[in-house]
Amino acid sequence: MLTSKQRSQLKSIAQNEDTIIMVGKSGVNDTLITSVNDALKAREIVKGRVLENSMLTPREACEQLAEACGAEPVQVIGSKFVLYKRNNEKPGIKLVK
Repeated sequence: MLTSKQRSQLKSIAQNEDTIIMVGKSGVNDTLITSVNDALKAREIVKGRVLENSMLTPREACEQLAEACGAEPVQVIGSKFVLYKRNNEKPGIKLVK
């Protein structure tokens, strides 16, 4: 579970990240979960977007992906969301205590 200071730190890091995850009409499927897991392993933090043709709200998509990938939802703003998962082998983001 993230503290408010850690969440704030991750939000500021996410501002500079590109949106690499797109949730579309097919919703949260196995292919999307695999790509999110790969991105989280490489980057630790990913930004996603829910397209207009999706049947999911951004909050629903964020929660489903977080649960499927074992990640922490950082924030949901408009159609975008941010997920974080620490890479235990090679951590790149040092969170505040």
